[in-house]
Parts: sequence; structure tokens; C-alpha cells
Amino acid sequence: MTVHDHTSFAQWHSKGRHASYVRARKSSGGVLDLLEVLRPAGDMSRPALPDIVLIEDMLGCKRVVADLGGGRFDVATRKGTLALAAPNFATTVVNDERHRLRSLAFPLAQWESVLDEAAGGKFSFDTSFVFGRLSDSPVIRSALRNLWALSDDEGAPSRLLARAAGCEILAELCRLGGAPFTPVKGGLATWVERRALELMQARLAEDISLDELAAEAGLSPFHFARMFKQSVGVPPRVYLTRLRVEKACDLLEHSDLPITAIALEVGYSSNQVLARVFAKHMRVTRSDYRRAVRDPRRQISLQMRRGAPSTPEIRQ
Repeated sequence: MTVHDHTSFAQWHSKGRHASYVRARKSSGGVLDLLEVLRPAGDMSRPALPDIVLIEDMLGCKRVVADLGGGRFDVATRKGTLALAAPNFATTVVNDERHRLRSLAFPLAQWESVLDEAAGGKFSFDTSFVFGRLSDSPVIRSALRNLWALSDDEGAPSRLLARAAGCEILAELCRLGGAPFTPVKGGLATWVERRALELMQARLAEDISLDELAAEAGLSPFHFARMFKQSVGVPPRVYLTRLRVEKACDLLEHSDLPITAIALEVGYSSNQVLARVFAKHMRVTRSDYRRAVRDPRRQISLQMRRGAPSTPEIRQ
């Protein structure tokens, strides 16, 4: 089977007998593909595909015999074990028992130029990553956990979330492989920070991408994301969520728009997504919030429940 028989790791899993193993799939328009699969014991080899694939073993397995692009290994894995599969390589994997995996696939078409730009034109897939080596990186496990949690809240990850999370994880994988990117010194220039915040505010209802924000600053997405965090104090995806919650609070207080319309106005795909995000950040339902801010007698109770000001604190 050739590289061209399947267009992506996610597409291969969605076909034939493998489709029945998929328990969750979240895709951000080709920037990243998140899959959770529950597979039986046996041969789970696959053809060569144009994706870098990061795999997390969610249960552990008594014996795994595999080659993910870095040579054959024969080991027992533990819960949380991580492995990286090389792009355009036909992997061989045989497991002794039923197992659950979470995979994060980086399509080369979306990431090759980004990686090369971040490395000053010197990026190499052959030398920047260690494929097939099992690892136990707390940084990567935490990033994966946060990405899945945010995706559970918001559905398919936004382009901003997907690119930012991908940059963070790939930068750590490169560091583990001995090929870190050039360190970023300092934050954004004042005018760049102001322009980025204005764009995020003006395009709140859209799926604005990290690439667009970085292009305005004349930086690679990798460098922009890290410099933004140094300047603003939180990553771009966190700041955007705060802006959306702040805008939702304002609309709930000062407009009579239905809650479904408010969800679309602040950039969420559905009423249910806004409900989850709002409750997580405000610790109160949207309906209770609207009633409370319109009735002064309820405001003290509202603030006591939240333990915070009536709107999220956003650094300007």
C-alpha cells in the first residue's frame, strides 16, 4: 500500500474495520486531528501516511512489538507512555492485549513550512525528532490533557487553539530530540501587541487563526505564540476565551438577545458550547447570570458564588 492510498491518519482510521475502533475524533480543519481508539489485541500495523503522529497509551499494555520509524522495539508500556510515529513510514504494531490510545496527528501539509520557518530554514524531519522512542514527558502529557479538555468544552478545536497547542507540543518534541528552536527573547513590540488584541476583539465571532495574528506581526506562529504569552501573560487561546466570556457577559447584561444568538455573536458554534465554557469560567449559568446582573439584590449572591468580579479580568 502506497503513501497515496490514504490522505491522512484520520482518514485511514475512518475507513473499513478500523472505523469501529474510533471512540472520539476531533479535527480542526486539517491543522490537527485528535483521535481516541479502543483496539483489540493483535496486529494494528498501518500504511505510510503523510502525518507526524503522537500516541499516548491510556491504559498500558503487557507487550508491544513495533517499529514507528526509529527501529524495532519490544516492550511493556505504562499508562501515559508516549511515542512518536514518523511521517510517510509504514508502521508495524502488534499488541498483546486490548488497549486504548489517544493520537494527535500533524498533517505535513499544514506543519512543514511552519516548522521550517520557526527553525530559520534549517528544520529537518530526520534530525529534529526521535521517532519510535517511548517517552514520559510531563510537559507533553499536560499539553495533551489540556487540548482534549478544551476540545471537550468547545467541540472541534478552533484554528487558534489547534495551531497554538501544536506549536507547544512540537517545540517540546524537538527539544527532547536535541533540536530546540531558537529561543525567543522578550515579548511583542507595543504596537504589535495592540494590533493583535484589536484583531482578536474585532473578529471575536470568527475562527481567527494563529497564523493570521502572527502574519500581522511578521513572526512565525511559533515565535508569535511564545512572545504573546510573555507580553500578555497568557497564551493567545486563553486570552481569546476570556474575551469571548467577557463579551457574553456584556450581551447578557445589556441586550435582550437570545442565548443562542449570543453564542454565535461571541464565536461559539452552539448554545451548548457557550453553556460549558461560561459555566467553567464564571461558575454560574448564563440564565442565572442574566437575572443577577439585572437585579441588584442578586448581585451579592452572584459574586459570592463566583468568588470573582462580575466580569473576567482581561489584561489590556
